Amino acid sequence: MQVFIHNLPDQTSEKQLERFLRPILARLSIRTFACQKVSKRGCATLTFLHHSDGLSFLTIHGQQTERTQAFQTVQQLRYMTRAIHFLPSRHAADPYLLRTLQHEEDNSKKKNVPKAVKVVSKKLERKFDFFVFSCGLWDYLGSELTFTPHFSDVRGGTLLFGKTALAILLGQPAQYRIEVPFSSIHSLTSGTEDRLSLTLTLSEAPKTYKADLVSTDPTLFVLQTLRPYLKSRQATKPRWTRVPCISRAHGGVFSSCFVYQIELSDTALDSINALKKSREIPDIYPWHAIILEPRRTYASEQTRLSTALATQYDDIPFGLKFQMQKLVQNGYLSPAKVIELLPTVSEMGKRSSLPVCVDALRRIFNQIPFPGPGAEVEDFKVTRLLELLKKNEAASKEEHSYLSASSRKVESYVTIHKATVTPAGTYLYGPDQEPLNRVLRIYSDYRDYFLKVTFADEDGDPIRFSSSVSNEEIYHNRFKKVLDGILNIAGQGFEFLGFSHSSLRAQSCWFMAPFTHNGELLHARAVIAKIGDFSAIRSPAKCAARIGQAFSDTLIAVGIPIESVRIIADIERSGRTFSDGCGLISYLVHNRICELYAQSHKLKPTLFQIRFAGAKGMISVDPRLEGDALALRPSMVKFTGSNASEIEICGSAIRPLPFYLNRQIIKILEDLGVQHQVFLSLQESAVERLRSVTRSPINAATFLTRSHIADAARVPWLIEKLNDMGLPFQIDGFLRDVLELAILVQLRALKYRSRILVEDALTVFGIMDETGYLEEGEIFCVVETESEGRSIITGHVAVTRSPALHPGDIQYADAVNVPPESPLQALHNCVVFSQKGQRDLPSQLSGGDLDGDLYNIIYHPGLLPDRVMVPADYPRVAPVDIGTKVERSHMTDFFIQFMENDQLGRIATLHQVLADQRDSGTLDPDCLLLANKHSTAVDFSKTGIPVDLSNLPRYNRYKPDFMAPGPRIALEQGRPKFDDPDDFGQEDEDEDGYLAASPMDTGSTQYYKSDKVLGKLYRAIDEETFFTNLQGNSDRSIDASKSDQLLLLGLWPHVEKKAAHIQWTHLSAWAREIKDMYEEYMVDTMSQYSLHPLQYLSEVEVFAGDIVGRYGPQSKRQREASVTMKEKFDRDVAFIIDCIVKEDENGARSEDALARSMACLAIAISEERPRSKVGTLHSFGYVAAVVCLKELEKVEKDGLYSMMAPSVVGKTRVGTKGDGWGTFTMDCLREKLARASVA
Repeated sequence: MQVFIHNLPDQTSEKQLERFLRPILARLSIRTFACQKVSKRGCATLTFLHHSDGLSFLTIHGQQTERTQAFQTVQQLRYMTRAIHFLPSRHAADPYLLRTLQHEEDNSKKKNVPKAVKVVSKKLERKFDFFVFSCGLWDYLGSELTFTPHFSDVRGGTLLFGKTALAILLGQPAQYRIEVPFSSIHSLTSGTEDRLSLTLTLSEAPKTYKADLVSTDPTLFVLQTLRPYLKSRQATKPRWTRVPCISRAHGGVFSSCFVYQIELSDTALDSINALKKSREIPDIYPWHAIILEPRRTYASEQTRLSTALATQYDDIPFGLKFQMQKLVQNGYLSPAKVIELLPTVSEMGKRSSLPVCVDALRRIFNQIPFPGPGAEVEDFKVTRLLELLKKNEAASKEEHSYLSASSRKVESYVTIHKATVTPAGTYLYGPDQEPLNRVLRIYSDYRDYFLKVTFADEDGDPIRFSSSVSNEEIYHNRFKKVLDGILNIAGQGFEFLGFSHSSLRAQSCWFMAPFTHNGELLHARAVIAKIGDFSAIRSPAKCAARIGQAFSDTLIAVGIPIESVRIIADIERSGRTFSDGCGLISYLVHNRICELYAQSHKLKPTLFQIRFAGAKGMISVDPRLEGDALALRPSMVKFTGSNASEIEICGSAIRPLPFYLNRQIIKILEDLGVQHQVFLSLQESAVERLRSVTRSPINAATFLTRSHIADAARVPWLIEKLNDMGLPFQIDGFLRDVLELAILVQLRALKYRSRILVEDALTVFGIMDETGYLEEGEIFCVVETESEGRSIITGHVAVTRSPALHPGDIQYADAVNVPPESPLQALHNCVVFSQKGQRDLPSQLSGGDLDGDLYNIIYHPGLLPDRVMVPADYPRVAPVDIGTKVERSHMTDFFIQFMENDQLGRIATLHQVLADQRDSGTLDPDCLLLANKHSTAVDFSKTGIPVDLSNLPRYNRYKPDFMAPGPRIALEQGRPKFDDPDDFGQEDEDEDGYLAASPMDTGSTQYYKSDKVLGKLYRAIDEETFFTNLQGNSDRSIDASKSDQLLLLGLWPHVEKKAAHIQWTHLSAWAREIKDMYEEYMVDTMSQYSLHPLQYLSEVEVFAGDIVGRYGPQSKRQREASVTMKEKFDRDVAFIIDCIVKEDENGARSEDALARSMACLAIAISEERPRSKVGTLHSFGYVAAVVCLKELEKVEKDGLYSMMAPSVVGKTRVGTKGDGWGTFTMDCLREKLARASVA
């Protein structure tokens, strides 16, 4: 039931009205209702879920009119001295609002917590006046911790505490707003009664906003000053502009000084103490901070450092200077401390190699604790830092001796320095390994002159769009100046170079510094000129895309004689190109590629995604081509003038990829007639597979293998091997944690993304039928793997590709076989489309082509729709033509424009909401309009034409329940723990109309129970119950803190017995170095891929290769980071294994491989050394166990026991390195074994 309210003050907000009505309604036992205020008007609506509740309320407080004779005002309600009136609305309540209220009531009943009881902390005072706001650094005066302010603002203002952030409002009225997310607060301390202040130690710069309402006009200024007291329509919320800082002086320290002090009124002491009880606010500790005024300004200290690096220490290599500047720029150390380190770093650079020195410095970042209360003063003394540097140098030298011996080379990667530009500053990272591209391959000896630059917000995510915030100052001033200017890092000036299509979407690009190559000074313009001729291109987006081909990640490059390259005609009909993007190669060229690519695979791919000179696309083997032959088509050639003569490989069809349903495809299939039960059954099968993972070692090993989890460490093999020895993995805490985390990631992908595996479907590259055998509507799909052999899909199938928003993005096809003698039989792991008909099938599927698009072939009978719709046929849009040669500034303009206007996610989200709310789903005209806009947004990166959002369909604030965030996951010692989910919605507003969380939050989101299939799939999974049952089925009777190595302890007696004649104790010191090296890699990965500086990833996340999404599924950023993290960890593990088993750079197996692996296993079991910031690590033992068991197998197979000299385990050879260490290791080992037997 909906009730109309009038005679409210115009400036009343929904939250204020709700706070006023809630206790009144509670007295009537009414808990479920909603208020909706009409903006800038004195009326609102009050909606009741239950009609009887509305009648009860109106009976007491309703206004009598001619239309509502039944009601008499028994009790007149007054708000802010005004009598407010209630009467039945002439309009029916919004059905989605009623469903939202029903959803809230159902959830409240499940938790058995009345809604009114949930918000206790709102009674606390959350708004405080302050006098001085300062920004600076922690320092020490002797042993006393001091705060050194480098910037202060005495305007005063207001401090607001919300649920997720605090806001510092400068000025009265607020002229600036500084927003500090609670997640970025490392420590929060309050001063004493005589000087009450709050001091915040942050991990990142806050976000700064300028209020647009501030005016220099005297009349307007008076109105704004009186704004909190005005009761008129002029008292509107401010509109904010995102700015880099509040002043030039602030900007000089803002990006690197992360300590903020706010001086409060003494009268606020009791309120601050009460605020400590609030659950969502970080812990506040009492601390009297001594203020120490700086001897020099922060800017002058930075200038001193830059001058020292450029003059007195100009002989220090760039790689070392980069690390020194990173210490300051990222806020680890002050410039003064880094200056004191320079002499030692310079001397280190003279006696050790550059890689050793860089590695020694990089370790410092994980060894320096966060400054502030609780940190030890000794850790920040220069003497302590120099001591760490010396130890790091020695450890790094030892490690690099292994690097040299094993010749650790990753041919497809190169180490690159990186920078992230945010509104507040520029932060340095790396060097990290990046996949090679054409430019980096050509100039591989000049990698220090290339820089990968990412543009992001302070938290690393892209800057969010908000209708109440203007980001123009950031994009067109802060970011544009960086793109068009010189980025000076460690004395080297970098300028914009270019970007690939994928890096554009990731908002990153390449910069370079000038260098001399073959006697020629090269700068960015010269490098681009050598890539090809782009002078005829008049579209900045198109020109950038063409140049970007040279920046595409390419794993290998294979030379080919230029005379072997030929151009063959495209297949065109009815204005369409059926062969768009695909070419051919001969067997001879194929074999040459396979000599370098996919070396570990017996079954070689027959299709490759390539870059060649100015061409891009797919090439496939054609047995009819003889000799060296590469056949390209005009549709593949995007620019000319390139001298490159290498085929660069981006990817290949090594194996067919699995097909996973997603929400877009599920919704279209539902609208085309596929029954709900089909999806529910598929999901239940997937959930049951996850349930069964921990039931047996075979299930666990199969799951890990199929999910490619810990495969480099060969953990699936280890689980099966140990089970054969009577050691089930369930007794081991660490392996259980790895499995449970992997299960959690997949379960959350099921629940929050509907990512459901379909066995009777696959995903493959697409190419065109070169033989002309296939008729219109026919496809040839052939798959082959080493384990399962070759199979050809036949019958009626559905074909689609992602993203799919239009109902015509799924089409029928007839899968057929081709004659045995057909050249197509030489192919595998692809789908071949017909070249006949009026329109090619790929273009009917979300506008696909054949230059590397992946296609889904579905032959599951239940997923074949009852009908298909006419595919979308959007007209081709010509790229923007500026009528002149494209210059660098044009491309940087487009880069900025793309960051500002990339609306793919927003359109897809709105499409998902409307498709759920409209009766015809994706066939609704508004959904079809959004599908069209989505297509325009996809092409934006190539055309330069942003999507027009002025005519978006109207929508409400309600979303289906399957789009709601999930409960928060906390990993405690690698084990998932579910916290209570946060309330849906945003912060309350304070009396002045400012949001207490963020100006980015423009309103609350409410969720309703969806009756469509996506809602049913979502509600079918209860992740908390699932995990409770899963962990209950595991053997959790053993104390988790004592079970992390039970499996390894149980393994040791077996190894000791099998290898009783093998001497290993003399290798204990060597094994300790290997373990330290492994754990250094692990800590580096835990830090590098963490999305938050304060929270390292857990060891389990790195080992499993998955970053856990704390709220629901992994974000796109987390998924992408998980992929590169796993690649790095796999490379690190492979290198460690090589160090153990190989003798030299030629890859010869060491005669001591078994002894080495035994020593490593013994050290892993017997010695635990907590590491700074991450604690004790455990995973090295499992890597050592795998190597040890593999080496035992080799020895047993080769019958080498008789060749081994007898010895007694536990004794060392006289005079060998490690005397005494072996005995110590054995003593520790025996003690651990004794404790394990008791457990």
